[in-house]
Amino acid sequence: MAFESLTDKLTNVFKNLRSKGRLTEDDVKVALKEVKMALLEADVSFKVVKQFVSSVQERAIGQDVLNGLNPGQMVIKIVNEEMISLMGSETTELTYQPGKSITVIMMCGLQGAGKTTATAKLAGKMKLKSKKPLLVACDVYRPAAIKQLQVNGEKVGVDVFTMGDTQKPVNIAKAAIEHANKNGHNVVILDTAGRLHVDEAMMEELIEIKQNVEVHQTLLVVDAMTGQDAVNVATEFNDKVGVDGVILSKMDGDTRGGAALSVKAVTGKPILFVGMGEKLTDLEQFYPDRMASRILGMGDVLSLIEKAQAEVDIDEKTSKKMASNLKKGKFDFEDYLESMKQMKKMGGLTSILSMLPGVGSKMGDISGMVDDKQMAHFEAIVLSMTPEERRTPKLLSPQRKHRIAKGAGVDIAVVNRFIKQFEQGQKMMKQMGGMKGKHGNPMSMLGGMGKGKFPF
Repeated sequence: MAFESLTDKLTNVFKNLRSKGRLTEDDVKVALKEVKMALLEADVSFKVVKQFVSSVQERAIGQDVLNGLNPGQMVIKIVNEEMISLMGSETTELTYQPGKSITVIMMCGLQGAGKTTATAKLAGKMKLKSKKPLLVACDVYRPAAIKQLQVNGEKVGVDVFTMGDTQKPVNIAKAAIEHANKNGHNVVILDTAGRLHVDEAMMEELIEIKQNVEVHQTLLVVDAMTGQDAVNVATEFNDKVGVDGVILSKMDGDTRGGAALSVKAVTGKPILFVGMGEKLTDLEQFYPDRMASRILGMGDVLSLIEKAQAEVDIDEKTSKKMASNLKKGKFDFEDYLESMKQMKKMGGLTSILSMLPGVGSKMGDISGMVDDKQMAHFEAIVLSMTPEERRTPKLLSPQRKHRIAKGAGVDIAVVNRFIKQFEQGQKMMKQMGGMKGKHGNPMSMLGGMGKGKFPF
């Protein structure tokens, strides 16, 4: 997961600070030296790190922090505030032209950064906000680019304009805007060509489009996994073409986090969105305060709640039924399937756990406990049951269990172990009294996720 290594290192630094009743100036300097090393190892720009540490040290030693009641906590608070400032302080929204005017957005970036996928994700997000976007295939060099945009456009339910690979990108852009005017589209998103490296021909093509078409927003897609290189790419694009905002792709990968912490400080351009997965819905608004909270191991409960509200389409009747069952300890296999469905929509159990306070810094240990293959086996077991068996687990005789094991393609011992763990989970939920709330159901499952306690 993104920032895992950085979060671990910073958590250890802060743990040492909290353990001290009083802090000296030397304590702060030693801690900040460790913070500096952690940031440099995360591939954050050296200049950015130097300025960041200097600002924190000035505030921590310059204020009456050392003599306070909880100096360690105060230093952590200052680090958090400075990290938010580093990433832009406030969330930056995409701006649209007023009224019925068409907003033209040009997407650019290096080949392999995930630009075409990010373009479709952005269009899908706009559609959910009642916009009518038009995707435009301006990448006439990469053989599969046009087809990829068409496939992704169809998946998110957005129209795609293409003129094949024989026209100049600038002519395609002009024709696309005419098409948008005639067909009621209010946003045009140009998916331009990427290159394996920044070159003059690439830049000239983007400049030509901007000279002939009124582009309102130029968005750069950079691969977060490239670390400091992502910042260098952003700087070059901004200097030569002009960039209004950045989308960081592949933030769910094994990235060290340097790009997210450096882009705004180095280029002055805000991060608008982050790609957090391969699904076309996995594009999240970038919130500097929430990202800082996650990096410092404090969780991101607000994003988790919003994700639940946006992704979990469970109706009120079903929700009340599940909440009532949980409270009475009558959680059955039908409820289990519903909760699995909800968690998948929210990115899976690991994604949910990473947003909980105090858990993000331990994701290495947690990831080892969450066995996705085993969870798939459990789901197959439940799906092999009849509806009656799911609602009334007491019906599961040895003969029925053998049938279920065969249907799920697992050993009978796996079925027996799963059912036993499930029964233990039911008892535990009854003791907890269940959890209330429309979107509380997936969270209620987490209380017993330890091995041998619940089938996760």
